[in-house]
Amino acid sequence: MALRLIDLSQEIFQGMSVFPMHQPTFIMTNMTHKENMEATGSKKLGFSARNLLISEHGGTHCDAVWEYKPSGATIDKMPLEYFWGSAICIDLSHIPPIRKIEPNDLETALSKSGQRLERGDIILLYTGHYDRNFGTDKWQTTYTGLSYNAAKWLAEKGVVNIGVDAPAIDHPDDLDFSGHLVCGEYDITNTENLCNLDKLVNKRFLYFGLPLKIRDGSGSPIRAVALVEE
Repeated sequence: MALRLIDLSQEIFQGMSVFPMHQPTFIMTNMTHKENMEATGSKKLGFSARNLLISEHGGTHCDAVWEYKPSGATIDKMPLEYFWGSAICIDLSHIPPIRKIEPNDLETALSKSGQRLERGDIILLYTGHYDRNFGTDKWQTTYTGLSYNAAKWLAEKGVVNIGVDAPAIDHPDDLDFSGHLVCGEYDITNTENLCNLDKLVNKRFLYFGLPLKIRDGSGSPIRAVALVEE
């Protein structure tokens, strides 16, 4: 059995697009190779390192329930099973950004995928937003998102993690933040700023998007990957 690893993570760099109101990313040189050699006195080898200042929600990341529910678990207390396991990806790329994703959209996409949604699954929603708009002015402003009923439909199916190739699982005009609201009601997580979901459409695969073990964290940047059978 041949397996292929697909990288689902966006690059982290200074100047990367960050959701409004979150900390911009800064990368600073801690010590150069030359500076380290001078500090240690070594004539043969120097070590270089940089410092990162990054939001817990910068780039490809997952959310702790605590971010949107004060009584919810912080990222270090959440079950690791929410961040890795069997997953499917469904195609919602035809949904225009002028409206939200509704339950019938999910039902139709799931039926077309030929897959079944099982309790404990992770589901990734391919909206096409990354492919169309990453790096443009539309990235943070013009994308579709889950309605309250659509997010509830997924939660009641037993999913533990909803992933999307956009800055948020909510529609940008939705000030109720319906997707996150439902995640709080069902104590589940979501993963945002994924990419390369076009390579997973209508497939079942093994997903990994493990968070850093940040004490009392509201979320964490991740290296999200999919392991696919060839």
